[in-house]
Amino acid sequence: MSSASDPLVALAGLPGVADSVDSVRKAVDRVYGHRVMRRRSGEITSEAALRGARGSAALSGADWALEEVRRRTDFGAEPEALTVGAALRLTAEAGQLLSIWRQSPLRVLARLHLVAVGSTAEGDVVGRPRLAGEPVVEPLVEAPLPSADEVAGRLDGLSRLVIAGGSAPALVTAAVVHGELLALRPFGSYNGLVARAAERIVLINSGLDPKAICPAEVGHAEQGADAYLAAFDGYLSGTAEGMAAWIAHCGRAIELGVRESTAVCEALQRGAA
Repeated sequence: MSSASDPLVALAGLPGVADSVDSVRKAVDRVYGHRVMRRRSGEITSEAALRGARGSAALSGADWALEEVRRRTDFGAEPEALTVGAALRLTAEAGQLLSIWRQSPLRVLARLHLVAVGSTAEGDVVGRPRLAGEPVVEPLVEAPLPSADEVAGRLDGLSRLVIAGGSAPALVTAAVVHGELLALRPFGSYNGLVARAAERIVLINSGLDPKAICPAEVGHAEQGADAYLAAFDGYLSGTAEGMAAWIAHCGRAIELGVRESTAVCEALQRGAA
């Protein structure tokens, strides 16, 4: 598919994006080459999932310490606990949906929302895009909501891009999936968590991070909500400069996730974790 017919490939050609793609690739290669990965990759994957869930929840208003997330078993009715529980479930579920993503991304998104809502699900509003007039509860993001008709059309377009595949770098595809879902907020709740889980799925499924050890959610949280929203404003602008800034922000998030997992590798190597 040529860049003229593939908007993702066109985005990859924006100024600075190639540098972000290259920097991410080198960072990922370094952590995959760590000697601990040869023997204890499963432990790194599990720890990355936990830390990724914590980071995603933090951006959705539940900024808990890592040890609190690790320790807790009750994620009941209190709003922050529900958010952390949803993030943990989504991170666990993402790895189970890889084979479905390229064939039916909308089905995966519906499943992610169902998993996020969990046992609190009520009625038929869960797991489907919102209808006209239905409210959206979404911490952090205050951008105007697209109409239900626009949501349906743009979700269909996003689905077609994913199914078509193409040669765009994983970082670009992941950033667009993340940004578009955050812009649309297609569900009544947990859209930020779902958007970041979908980003995770793209990074794993693309082969960039097959063992899920580079939690971009960690990096998004580490850069902070203000930087996240500023970069997202670039995505919403639709300008070349804004899109490139959003992609670069997502790339930096992956690199910070790599740094986190590298630290875990080092700790395991020292016998301290």
